[in-house]
Amino acid sequence: MLSAFISLIYVQISPERLTLKDPKTGQTLSEVPELALSPPPRRRILAAGPQARLAAASEPAEVVNPFAHPRSLISDFILAEQLLKYQLRRMHRRAWLAASPHIVIHPLGDPEGGFTQVELRALRELANAAGASKVNVWTGRPLTDEELLTRKPPAQGGVWE
Repeated sequence: MLSAFISLIYVQISPERLTLKDPKTGQTLSEVPELALSPPPRRRILAAGPQARLAAASEPAEVVNPFAHPRSLISDFILAEQLLKYQLRRMHRRAWLAASPHIVIHPLGDPEGGFTQVELRALRELANAAGASKVNVWTGRPLTDEELLTRKPPAQGGVWE
């Protein structure tokens, strides 16, 4: 049974916080979703999370938040992908060979009219591009570890795609 070897990562996204949690082990990474990028022409990630501002203070760098936009949750898809990949690697840095995780991605907030199908698809594509083997997008209240591990979200209060 191959699914026993695939980790499950619960990702909550907002402009203020990016949280990754492995409900099986309880390991959690929760930080401000910022990246420090080196100057053009060859931009590279210098640091992420709270270390991004520290890196920008000590060398030329631009601090960006790929989830900060007044009308949409994702303002820069490429940088959002790079940030999610970076944080996933941090979650699995001890693993010698880590299988692509099953990601449950949960956009936080309650935009007027709800999240559009375009936004939900972008979130699915974001998790796939970051290396997920399987993706579910959840909108609604935060999920419990039991709901995640059994892959049974509550019947009311959200969309599980």
